[in-house]
Amino acid sequence: MKRLGRISERMVEGVFTVSGAITGVAILLIVVFLFREGLGLFNSPSVENGYVLCVNAQNTAENLTVAEIKRIFDAEITSWQELGGGNGEIMLFRFEEIFNIYAEEELGEDYALLPEKLGQVIVENPNVIAYLPQQYAPTDMQGVKLLPVGNINISDFFGGKEWIPTATPAPQLGVLPLILGTLLVSIVAILIALPLGLGVAVYLSELAGERIRKLMKPTIELLAGIPSVVYGFFGLVVLVPIVQKVFNLSVGETALTGSLILAIMALPTIITVAEDAMRNTPRAMREASLALGATHWQTIYKVVIPYSASGISAAVVLGIGRAIGETMAVLMVTGNAAVMPHSLFEPIRTIPATIAAELGEAPAGGAHYESLFMLGCILFVITMIISITAEVISKGQPDKGI
Repeated sequence: MKRLGRISERMVEGVFTVSGAITGVAILLIVVFLFREGLGLFNSPSVENGYVLCVNAQNTAENLTVAEIKRIFDAEITSWQELGGGNGEIMLFRFEEIFNIYAEEELGEDYALLPEKLGQVIVENPNVIAYLPQQYAPTDMQGVKLLPVGNINISDFFGGKEWIPTATPAPQLGVLPLILGTLLVSIVAILIALPLGLGVAVYLSELAGERIRKLMKPTIELLAGIPSVVYGFFGLVVLVPIVQKVFNLSVGETALTGSLILAIMALPTIITVAEDAMRNTPRAMREASLALGATHWQTIYKVVIPYSASGISAAVVLGIGRAIGETMAVLMVTGNAAVMPHSLFEPIRTIPATIAAELGEAPAGGAHYESLFMLGCILFVITMIISITAEVISKGQPDKGI
């Protein structure tokens, strides 16, 4: 019997070991896949894949940035002099305009004459900049040169202030508005939820009667299981009109509304974890504090809270993680506008909302697709930094408090 028991124990131990190993490998593979796809973005050309920019060979403009290319085709830059070229006015030319110049019968059904005709337009117009498919570009024609454009770089991605991944000819993949929007909504949500959550946790753990606690604790835990889309509908129907009316705004879908709904969603997690940590404080420590003449409140903030600092830190991390990673509710109540946030009363967009809204429409393998994976990498790093910081804080707090 003893031998059979040892065999059973070893089998269970082996199952747990294999299970842990498989879980660890799976997590590692997910992280590797995420970063492999995301880092591929910086090998993508800054101009839409499969297209090139052609200019007259006499044009001296070089090394245009992604922002400059966009401003050219938005007619915000109209002179080559602004780009280090000549004094001429920039003439924009897109591929489809060739059909307005030449009849289809002149080009032929197989479009074999397209490169020659396109090159002729560029040679005859020294100030032209042509946005053309690579297969039809007159690259070997005298008097025509390709405008050199590099790959998407780190500074354009992290420092860019515009997120317009479908812009042509150069997608605008600046993630600064998305990062700032995510941090703004999450930080404000935690600033709202943390004091409220800790207050309720203290009440349930130290002040509430057993009957009230048995009623409130399951109710609060039940709130944590409500789907985020339901919170989103609640925010859209209830909070959005209130915020719009109270602050006299043109729209109620703002960063403040997103912060409020995230605070509501984070409260059950913070309350439950913090309350469990406080109730695990040894009874002997409470009685010792009271025996030394401390009041009930002094015992709470001098003994109970410092002792449970690790659990409270875990509650904060879980709350922040819920806020930063939330998708649907934020997508529904923040206005979903990828613009630089200047106040809490403007529409914003967060990183998770951007991934959810755009991943299904992004062509696989393209710059837009890879940039969304890079957003996932940023979200992963932010969450990891928060977790490490909370771990460091929680290790240093208990000894100081006690």
